[in-house]
Amino acid sequence: MVIPNKIQFIAADMDGTLLNDNGQLDPEFFNVYRELEKKDIIFAAASGRQYYSLCETFSSVKDTMMFIAENGTLVMYKGKELYSCTMDSDVVADIIRVTRGIPFAHIVLCGKKSAYIETRDTQALDEIKKYYHRCHYVDDLLTVDDEFIKVAICHFSGSEKNLYPVIDPKFGLDSKVVISAKHWLDVMNIEASKGCAIAHLRQCLGFTFEQTMSFGDYFNDIEMLKESYYSYAMENAHPEVKQHARFLAPSNQHSGVVTIINEYLKSTA
Repeated sequence: MVIPNKIQFIAADMDGTLLNDNGQLDPEFFNVYRELEKKDIIFAAASGRQYYSLCETFSSVKDTMMFIAENGTLVMYKGKELYSCTMDSDVVADIIRVTRGIPFAHIVLCGKKSAYIETRDTQALDEIKKYYHRCHYVDDLLTVDDEFIKVAICHFSGSEKNLYPVIDPKFGLDSKVVISAKHWLDVMNIEASKGCAIAHLRQCLGFTFEQTMSFGDYFNDIEMLKESYYSYAMENAHPEVKQHARFLAPSNQHSGVVTIINEYLKSTA
């Protein structure tokens, strides 16, 4: 691997990218992370997952690591908030009301303090707890008091088919509507994305577009790939996502992220 520019910032999506299909992190990642620290390279987990969920996954390094959580709507670094992109509460209420009219749709209202749900469906609860480790049940989502950063919607028959055709026509002009996974759709501030978060970080931390590397596999990763010169789509990525990346990494099942970063570290040793 020949990379002429010194990498200073690396961001990797989680599900389908850094994690394997069983949701597991390659133990080798932590050795790689320590090597990145030695070279003063910032590594960020860039995910649709909740900040508190990410902290549990990376518990041994959470105090030094960066988290681009909730699809770029909240950035935490060394336990401090660097950036957030909140939603208007009236818009959030409208999204909740419309989504309640979609059969078999399950809503997760994502705030800075916690996630909130009103579903009691056992299948939905099992799915939600994978991504939201701080989550409270409420009788009515419309009564929640928090700063909202995202509305996540789950549909087990497919988000692209059952959620996007309803949500995007109603909210897509003024909000960011993203198919984030097979069963998930996210609605955020129109200015929110993993890419916007990285652009903000580039300005405040001083690294360049050419010094940025990122990895992704799904639609919510496209903006992040566009904000990185060393943009890697995973071998298992959606075909459309691959069109937005300059390079291809091995699949998440073969630890593609760790493999590429290790190759880079060896090339600069």
